[in-house]
Amino acid sequence: MIRIRLFGKFSDLVAGGDELPVSAETIACVEDIFRYCAEKIPTVYAQISEPQVMVAVNQEIVSREAAVKDGDEVAFLPPVTGG
Repeated sequence: MIRIRLFGKFSDLVAGGDELPVSAETIACVEDIFRYCAEKIPTVYAQISEPQVMVAVNQEIVSREAAVKDGDEVAFLPPVTGG
C-alpha cells in the first residue's frame, strides 16, 4: 500500500480523515497518483493539481516524475500564505 496524505484544506475533501491508502500495484511514480485521483476522486484531483501544490514522498519534496513504491507516504501540501 501507498499512503496518500492530504494536509491543510485538502484534508477537508475526504470523508474520514486525511489519509487514503492506494494499492502499489498500479502506482510507479507521483504522476500515477495524480492519474488515480483524477479517475477515482476528482474533487481531490481538482485541488492537488494546482501548480503551486507541493508533493513530498517520505517527507522529501519531489517532482511528479519521482518514483513511488510499496510502503511509501505521498503527501500533498497546499500553498501557504504569510507575511
